[in-house]
Amino acid sequence: MVTREEPGPGLGEEAAHHAAYLRFLRATVLERCGSLPVAEQRRPHVPSGWTPLELLDHVAHVERRWIVWGFLAEPVSDPWGDWWRGDTATRWHVAEDRTLEDVAADLRATVARTEEVLATTPLDTRARTGGRFGPATGEEPPDLRWICFHLLQEYARHAGHLDLAVEVAGGPTGE
Repeated sequence: MVTREEPGPGLGEEAAHHAAYLRFLRATVLERCGSLPVAEQRRPHVPSGWTPLELLDHVAHVERRWIVWGFLAEPVSDPWGDWWRGDTATRWHVAEDRTLEDVAADLRATVARTEEVLATTPLDTRARTGGRFGPATGEEPPDLRWICFHLLQEYARHAGHLDLAVEVAGGPTGE
């Protein structure tokens, strides 16, 4: 089991708190998914039908959509790749040949970008246009602070989902 500690109050700047809590919540979802045998990572444990590995892949795509494609406006080959054939009306999907290690490596690559952005960019900086936001999409670019809060709620909500799924699968209980 990975040792995780909730960040304390003495981190200084607001961006440091965002970065620390994102690290904590990422470690939580990785630990929860990794606590299951491979077969249980790919099996649905809740009525909505998602699997723990699909949820992990989903949060990796979410962070990439919001930071790389959204905030930085960089091209992303398949921003909706967590959905079956890119169709957001369907449920999440992970190809059979992808493992927990593959999904975790994708997440870590995005995390490196997020950490760099949070270390070098003021939180009130608006997302660039041209990726997820701008005239073509009709969406107003949010600032980095809002994106961080969105990612925090996304990870926190899904960490709770994984707690339940892992417990139902017979794995260790969460907090």
